[in-house]
Amino acid sequence: MTARLVAGERSLAPAELDEQVRRAAIAMASAGIEAGDTVGLLLRNDFPFFVASLAARWLGAYATPVNWHSTPDEISYVLRDSGAKILIGHTDLLSPLTSLTGLPPVIEVSVPRDIAAAYGLTPGGTFPNGTHWDDWLAGAQGDPPTAWPFGLSAMIYTSGTTGRPKGVRRAPLTPENDFAQQAIFEAAYGLSADQPMVVMMTGPMYHSAPNSYGLTAAGSAEKIVLQPRFDAERLLELVERHRVTHMHMVPTMFVRLLKLPEEVRARYDLSSLRFVVHGAAPCPVDVKRRMIGWWGPVIHEYYGSTETGLVTVHDSATALARPGTVGRALPGVTVRVLGEEGQPLPPGGVGDVYVRSIAVPDFTYHGREDERAAMERGGFMTVGDIGWLDEDGYLFLCDRRRDMIISGGVNIYPAEIEAALLAIAGVRDCAVFGVPDDEFGESVCAWIEPDEGVTLTKENVCEELATRLSRYKLPKVVEFAAELPREDSGKIFKRRLREPYWSGADRTI
Repeated sequence: MTARLVAGERSLAPAELDEQVRRAAIAMASAGIEAGDTVGLLLRNDFPFFVASLAARWLGAYATPVNWHSTPDEISYVLRDSGAKILIGHTDLLSPLTSLTGLPPVIEVSVPRDIAAAYGLTPGGTFPNGTHWDDWLAGAQGDPPTAWPFGLSAMIYTSGTTGRPKGVRRAPLTPENDFAQQAIFEAAYGLSADQPMVVMMTGPMYHSAPNSYGLTAAGSAEKIVLQPRFDAERLLELVERHRVTHMHMVPTMFVRLLKLPEEVRARYDLSSLRFVVHGAAPCPVDVKRRMIGWWGPVIHEYYGSTETGLVTVHDSATALARPGTVGRALPGVTVRVLGEEGQPLPPGGVGDVYVRSIAVPDFTYHGREDERAAMERGGFMTVGDIGWLDEDGYLFLCDRRRDMIISGGVNIYPAEIEAALLAIAGVRDCAVFGVPDDEFGESVCAWIEPDEGVTLTKENVCEELATRLSRYKLPKVVEFAAELPREDSGKIFKRRLREPYWSGADRTI
């Protein structure tokens, strides 16, 4: 079973989706793509994203979605590093690449009207020497190769804070992996073919979690509604119009929704919602509480990473009873918190979070196996998160080790400061990170996006923070911006804010 895809006034029926996937698999095979090869995707959430991803999976090839906010140099690097044999992209995203050499053969996708309207673009467009997507599919003749029994996961490139991104390349799924994954997706995402579901995609599928969520939904939901670009009130309108039952979100979206005037929030019928899951970033406790108060006990949270897969989950009742937790280990997952010498820590002990899961095949960083080996201890993997377990096995995160600020030998966690900032009236959003400090090594820097029409100063922000945080956690540098740099999901590009401070430093971030 495949879902009906809906975007604006466009619709792609399940039979049409199946036929396009079959044709794309034929076209990919004709282009020389075999099992283990890579297909590059430079696409917004659109029908061809689903078609190309599922066709690559059919062939046992890796679909590698590229973050289309990246610079041409960054895109070129991912394409070269992954060995992509073709590149499928929207014409407006391809246009900055015209001066690049060494691109693989390009399949261009016209920008549809709904996406063009959301981004202020001109529909259509062409790319020099590209083959149009519609012509490419129409020219596919014959039968596709035999489909792989389970296919491969997408090879997602992790952004990181230093150096070039790394491709997470997984081994093929085994029947055991597949069985365990289905149980985890049902527990963490609420996705199950046993119940009618209308899913709305709100975040870009070049990220690993929306990618797995959307492609899983394609095989289990009745309908998937694609929101071309996150807009808080538009999301509420789409939920009401399509009677959406399931969504994947990030905390920034919650913050923006809660900023809507009360009369706007009350205007829409959201009673169809059954399972709204969020992850990817810490969610301030107050934001979670207010969302549950508004939408009811439909809010769930997971913790995981591109490397480890989904690790923990919890529901609304647990969020209220254990504020700040990211949940308890999913079926088939084991979580440990280890000290500096690798020793298991007792409940409450803060250390590095290590994970083992039977649901995900082993992986390597494409071409950088040494970095993969450095993450493992006794079969358990870490992505650098710091946290602790309570007596009942619920995990609480402090922050990423790479994001942690060490000032005068003291560990400071940006997530804690960001949560305190978001509780201040007039703060729409914020980003906290470490910057070089001659005396203390690092000091705290906060960038703040105020609500429209609100004037904030460093003095009144720090005065308010001093009632919530220890003095050593107060930001030394405070900057304000009408709009912080963001990805399409609304997530802040913290790296872009941080890089100028470290560009002339004698050590890297």
